[in-house]
Amino acid sequence: MPHDLNLITTIAASLGLATLLGLGAARLRMPPMIGYLLAGVILGPATPGFDADLKLASQLAEIGIMLMMFGVGLHFSIDDLLEVKRVAIPGALVQIAVSGALATIAGHAFGFPWLSAAVFGLSLSVASTVVVLRALESRHLLDTHTGRIAVGWLVVEDVVMILALVLLPHLGAIFGEGSSAGLGPALAWTVLKLVAFVLSMLVIGKRVLPRLLWMIGGTGSRELFTLSVIAIALGVAFGASRLFDVSFALGAFFAGMMMRESELSHRAAEESLPLRDAFAVLFFVSVGMLLDPATLVEQPLHIAVVVALIVFGKMTVATITVRALGYPLNTALTIGAVDAQIGEFSFILCAIAISAGLLPESARQLVVAGALITIALNPLLLRGIAPLQDWVRSKSRLARFMEQSADPLAELPMSTDQRLLTGQVVIVGFGRVGRRLAERLRVEGIPFVVADQNRERIEALRAQGLPAVCGDAVEPATLIQAHVARAAMMVVALPDAIDARKMIEVAKLLNPKILCVVRTHSDDEAELLRAERVGEVFMGEQELARAIGEHVVAEMRARVAAG
Repeated sequence: MPHDLNLITTIAASLGLATLLGLGAARLRMPPMIGYLLAGVILGPATPGFDADLKLASQLAEIGIMLMMFGVGLHFSIDDLLEVKRVAIPGALVQIAVSGALATIAGHAFGFPWLSAAVFGLSLSVASTVVVLRALESRHLLDTHTGRIAVGWLVVEDVVMILALVLLPHLGAIFGEGSSAGLGPALAWTVLKLVAFVLSMLVIGKRVLPRLLWMIGGTGSRELFTLSVIAIALGVAFGASRLFDVSFALGAFFAGMMMRESELSHRAAEESLPLRDAFAVLFFVSVGMLLDPATLVEQPLHIAVVVALIVFGKMTVATITVRALGYPLNTALTIGAVDAQIGEFSFILCAIAISAGLLPESARQLVVAGALITIALNPLLLRGIAPLQDWVRSKSRLARFMEQSADPLAELPMSTDQRLLTGQVVIVGFGRVGRRLAERLRVEGIPFVVADQNRERIEALRAQGLPAVCGDAVEPATLIQAHVARAAMMVVALPDAIDARKMIEVAKLLNPKILCVVRTHSDDEAELLRAERVGEVFMGEQELARAIGEHVVAEMRARVAAG
């Protein structure tokens, strides 16, 4: 019986070659991602030898995007996104507008008509979801405030691109046939469906999905639980696309956020992780397949301009925008670096624009070449953040411009009671752990100062009359403003052990007698921190087990005493 083996051969060839080239890249101390991209170029239709099925690879890559966004949603809530709306919404919109305008001018200089150049510019203004998430995970930033800003930034870009994809066919009809009928209603209808999708997920999905997951988890079947997680992720994404015309990625992201309400959300994240990693590799392979290597030879100058616009243009605009909104230089540089690449939405936009007669095929090859190069450069760019900060600080005028600001939240008010700034506890991070610690200290009458990067949290604390400073506690200026030099203790209530070490180094330099307390999530991190004698280290699972153990022992002793 004959079989069509396209799917099997595409997956086998893609994963096999990606493994070999990824290993080679790792041996050369390069990101494995470069090997995955090169595997796609080799398997693509533009190179001799075996040709993988590009359409199948693109669909497999789409599954990878859905699973990645679903996994991110499992770690985020609506409240997390609302906390960063003041930077994510204006920041993403300004970045799209400015970098898109620069790329539009470049496109017109390449010989494209102004409308085609505008579409070309828009395609260079949005980042790849998979690359951003991989970058944040590799640096353990996904659960930090910087990570939330980046994810919120992605969501805003996603919504902008959904609107653009709806408008493109109508623009093609207008300029092709001279009719503008349907443009306004189509845009209004798209916005209405977006609102309906969000409301349906908040009203229905938030109630149904956690209960469904709990019911399936109650069966005790691991394979059924894993199957249900994947089915919910892909099913909601597909349904959202069909019913509301939103992207698969946005649908999967909201499915994850709604499922986060379940107590089994952490298990769901763990069960889906292997599939997410495998399909993410297929995404990078599919990107490589789109490139025609001849373009690199035929248009090297155009490609160089495109890469410069994506890397330096987008990074500069995003960094300046985030810094102008009052966030620390490290946060601004990180957001700028992860945003300095393009990916899946750029390809979709180009495909629709070409079918609508708005963009020539040569423009798509420039976009694909730019994506391939910038995705490969992105991990290296992230590694350069620390040296770049050091360079900025070495230039006194530039440092003053970039790091000093008139932000009132970066300094404690002059009216702050000085008695609260001597012998106090400095709480770094005001998330779930920091918030509960502050409540306990408040009840006990122990003074404290909060340092956090979230401006909304700092504004809320100051409205309650509590001393709080907005900034990155890795930076000495933030801890100085929190008066760590006169503090009795500093509690680092953040999950990042690397940043915690830096904060403690700064704190002990300013105050050698200060006591430090750190939280961590793993035994390895806890062992490392204890070996370096940074202070008291608390590991989440150990402390939970200890508290439960004390409660159980106390209850059993009470029962024995009662007879």
